[in-house]
Amino acid sequence: MDPTQAAPIDTHDFSFLGLFLQADPIVKGVMILLVIASIACWTVVFEKIVRLAAARRQARAFETMVRSGGTVDPQLKGIAGHVANAAIEAWRDQDQTETRAERRERIERAMRGALALEVKRLRTGLSLLATSGSTAPFVGLFGTVWGIMNSFSSIARSQDTSLAVVAPGIAEALFATAIGLVVAIPAVMAYNKLTGDVGSLQSRFTSSISILGNRLARDRGGQRRAAAE
Repeated sequence: MDPTQAAPIDTHDFSFLGLFLQADPIVKGVMILLVIASIACWTVVFEKIVRLAAARRQARAFETMVRSGGTVDPQLKGIAGHVANAAIEAWRDQDQTETRAERRERIERAMRGALALEVKRLRTGLSLLATSGSTAPFVGLFGTVWGIMNSFSSIARSQDTSLAVVAPGIAEALFATAIGLVVAIPAVMAYNKLTGDVGSLQSRFTSSISILGNRLARDRGGQRRAAAE
């Protein structure tokens, strides 16, 4: 066999690094954009995992305080502390003309407001996961289409439809699509999981807020002493 016949295929590097380095500048830009998006998504994921683990500990501490029936502890950490402080401040601002139901609603509203603010902070960054999950495949597809267009241009210039002419461009194009899927699939899975975890955490606090609000609205004197301490 004449070794010169295999030269066109052998000279093209089909490794991941080779496909990137030999890609068209537009396709290469798409790949770089997708890699940056992937790094940003994983950064958000790891940050949320750490923060949610801490928030779960805070939720357990808040639940323990509420179920124990003791005084409201404003020294709790994180979300639990913010909610507890909101409860104390709302309780201190009492109006003797309001009914117990009105007092309970006002205290719970203050705690829910503090909780909503903390949950909003927890959700910061999740939109990046949603955006990357929905757009990354299409960005990769753009790179694929561009690479295939280059392959057809190579056919037109060389007047040759052999695999040696079209394979490099098609491989680069499909590599862009693969990167887009590698970015999108984990981003969508992480977004769904983290969104569910934040919702579950919010529900745990909301349940405890209802119990604490009812107790604070009923017990004026004991909580007055606790708030003053």
